[in-house]
Amino acid sequence: MVTSLRGETIPILASRDIAETVAFYERLGFGVVRLHENFGPAYLLIRRDDVELHFVHSPEVDPAESSGGCYLRLADAQAVYDDWEPMGVPGLHPPIDTPWGMREFFVIDPSGNLLRIGTRTEPPDA
Repeated sequence: MVTSLRGETIPILASRDIAETVAFYERLGFGVVRLHENFGPAYLLIRRDDVELHFVHSPEVDPAESSGGCYLRLADAQAVYDDWEPMGVPGLHPPIDTPWGMREFFVIDPSGNLLRIGTRTEPPDA
């Protein structure tokens, strides 16, 4: 028997500057859950609704060369884009409909992390 995976997936991304990361994500409606600074590099937990992201302080990260990222499959990516777009968020790119049945947009944070945000436009087995 194969055990099913139940729970949450929480990406851990690099942050070249914790204060800069907090400011960027607070603008997008995230709030700080916790900031650990006593166990090695600073470790930040942020959350908005059901989405939690973690960041580890990595001052050496070059945003132009960062390979960090994650995919957020949400109930309504278009509504999230419509919420963020009027804010003039730097690194925000408009939604597209993909050939694989998703409506997606992406944002790149100041540390160079790519957050691709999408919603299914077709049933999963289409």
